[in-house]
Amino acid sequence: MVKKVKLPNDDKIYYTIAYSSVILLTFLVVLPLINIFASSFSSPAAVNAGKVVLWPVDWSIAGYIRIFSNQRVWIGYRNTILYTVAGTLINVSITLFCAYALARKGLPHKGFFSFLFVFTMLFSGGLIPTYMLVRDLRMLNTIWAMMLPGAMGVYQMIVTRTFIQSNIPAELLEMAKIDGCNDFNFFVRFVLPLSKPVIAVISMQYAVGHWNAYFDAFIYLTNRDLFPLQSYLREILIMNQMLAIDYVDPETAVAMQGLADLLKYSLIVVATVPILCVYPFIQKYFVHGIMIGSLKG
Repeated sequence: MVKKVKLPNDDKIYYTIAYSSVILLTFLVVLPLINIFASSFSSPAAVNAGKVVLWPVDWSIAGYIRIFSNQRVWIGYRNTILYTVAGTLINVSITLFCAYALARKGLPHKGFFSFLFVFTMLFSGGLIPTYMLVRDLRMLNTIWAMMLPGAMGVYQMIVTRTFIQSNIPAELLEMAKIDGCNDFNFFVRFVLPLSKPVIAVISMQYAVGHWNAYFDAFIYLTNRDLFPLQSYLREILIMNQMLAIDYVDPETAVAMQGLADLLKYSLIVVATVPILCVYPFIQKYFVHGIMIGSLKG
């Protein structure tokens, strides 16, 4: 029989406040998401009248039909998936290579290279020099313009470097070298398997960034066949809002405004749900990777 441990009064007060705060914050986060989801399956009139709270009113999928009937949405999905998968692979690869090198104690001029990376977190060339660089590299109107600029996040690299320093001792490398293992084999056979938590964390961060990216498309792309999903969804939303303004008849204008509001919620669901489905698969790595990767600077 397990004996229950009686907590001191101070601990009871702390846990009561902590759990209450977590429940309240969870409620504040989940409630708007439920409202958005319910609104996306309601009728335009119900959405426009503000009748939807936590459950769909006058069940309708008109918003989703309007969105998915646009062929450009499927092109946007294809492009966004390509940018997310390929871009994340590039980001994670470069981050791991750089973090492993900076985690090695024998790297010449290690402090200088670390300073250069941290400096870019505080100062950057700005939008115009970045555009000129992409243009001179002949990446305008190519898929590389959506993946190579900003191919490595300095914050993610620092977290990964700290994780490697904290969890992979230098003695392990020395023992591996005694057995004839070179640096590349050590990186592949030891560093990568032992770094799964932090790899999962930075992969998710990079993937979310690529999935939600739209500003780079406005700057670097004019070929509509290369536009990501976010750009097409924005066009659909703006187009329907403009149509609502163009109507003089009040009843028609209200109906079109209701459809525009419905599309707004449907677009949020379409753009958010796919990336949310990835979270459960890597949730177990999140706390472990972030906490260990942030213990030492």
